[in-house]
Amino acid sequence: MDQQPARARIIEAAHDLMRDIGLVRTTTKQIALAAGCSEAALYKYFANKEELFVTVLRERLPKLGSLFGRLLTESAENPGRTVEENLTDIAREAALFYEQTFPMAASLYAEPQLKRRHEDVMRELGTGPHRPIQGLDAYLRAEQRAGRISADADTYAAASLLLGACAQRAFAYEMSPDGRPPQSVDDFATHIARTLLTGIA
Repeated sequence: MDQQPARARIIEAAHDLMRDIGLVRTTTKQIALAAGCSEAALYKYFANKEELFVTVLRERLPKLGSLFGRLLTESAENPGRTVEENLTDIAREAALFYEQTFPMAASLYAEPQLKRRHEDVMRELGTGPHRPIQGLDAYLRAEQRAGRISADADTYAAASLLLGACAQRAFAYEMSPDGRPPQSVDDFATHIARTLLTGIA
């Protein structure tokens, strides 16, 4: 028997199931079974599957939200790194984040009622796919105030462009001959950050 605490086993099982069969098809009963605990034990830690999904996003996947927070602090207190370096880090983490979350959440779009329920819970928890855009927009506005990007730059549009490209990368190449993107995630992040910055510097 896995000696991890029950909460950690539940998160691990939820991550694996959501990745393999999608969010819609994953049930709390399946998660509990895979975690080696009862469904009642699962509900001691998580109110519902949606809360568990958010926990998986926060604890098991690339830390996009905390990266924005760190960059906001660093750009204000100690602007030691360039905007291009920061945008490259964001693009890399975002590409990895969407690569892992897209297979989990895509199944929601086949079940409109479940999608609406999921969205309602996300609103209650104060999260959702708009949050990374807001986080990147806030970081870019801080850099704008510091004079490191153009005062005329539309920071919201820039945030949407960068994160939209990262999300698109997660599924755009599955039907290509190789079934994978033409660039490594590091090359993609470097070039997408540089190209975006050319337009807003």
